[in-house]
Amino acid sequence: MLSDATGGEGITFVLGGARSGKSRYAESLVTALPQPWIYIATAEARDDEMAARIAEHKARRKAGWQTIEAPHEVPQALDAAPPEAAVLVDCLTLWLSNVMHGAFDVDKITLSLEEALLRRKGTTVLVSNEVGLGIVPDNALSRAFRDTQGTLNQRLAAIASRVVLVVAGQALIVKGTS
Repeated sequence: MLSDATGGEGITFVLGGARSGKSRYAESLVTALPQPWIYIATAEARDDEMAARIAEHKARRKAGWQTIEAPHEVPQALDAAPPEAAVLVDCLTLWLSNVMHGAFDVDKITLSLEEALLRRKGTTVLVSNEVGLGIVPDNALSRAFRDTQGTLNQRLAAIASRVVLVVAGQALIVKGTS
């Protein structure tokens, strides 16, 4: 685990529940900056409902976004992005699900993600779900995912200069400044 004393100056970590407005908020942070805007997408259209969600996200984004599909390869996508470009990673919850189902070493790939984030010079906005506010899941896989997501969120919040919780479309600054 990396210390929160290293890097992270340009990292904003946006958390929220499902349909809280976190992606819209994160997109607004990036589009307030000069282009290029890089969107690192982690979702995979494995069914019609997810395909519709992906289409909705794409349709909402203004012209000017460059999309990199990275269901597993977020650290590599961050390294490949132009150094000064504003980058949005949406979302780390889907990424973690992909990583866990792909039987990757979660600790190793999380460390790789942290290192890639700390190498970045440009603004980076990360989106993730806060999954620990609900009931205790009824099966071991769901509990393991919830716990692993909570740990990932804590690790990324520790290196971010700003952490924002979005609730009902309203941004609450948890760490850093507005």
